[in-house]
Amino acid sequence: MRIIVADDRIEVRSALRLLLEEKTGIYMITEAADESALLKMADYLKPDLIILDWELNPRKPGEAVEKLKNNHSGTALIVLSSRPQIYAAAMRAGARGFVCKSEPPEAILKTLKECGF
Repeated sequence: MRIIVADDRIEVRSALRLLLEEKTGIYMITEAADESALLKMADYLKPDLIILDWELNPRKPGEAVEKLKNNHSGTALIVLSSRPQIYAAAMRAGARGFVCKSEPPEAILKTLKECGF
């Protein structure tokens, strides 16, 4: 399975990568620090799953989700945000799952399982 983890904070990307590698055995993980890099990687890698920060583009929150859903409809999207109230907007934009950054690490694993991964 090919995964892209996209967040502007390296600590978040590193923690997610470590968690996924340790708990799921998934090793095909690529990281993106901004929306532009994410969109280019998605075009090139054709990932199965993208875990991304809702505010990857702080000027236009959620824009990356909409672009990915329109251009990569076969890719599952899990949205991360520090604001739980984003849940409904993320799901309307096309996310398959949502995890609040304040939740424990197990929440991402639970969401992955619920999404079929």
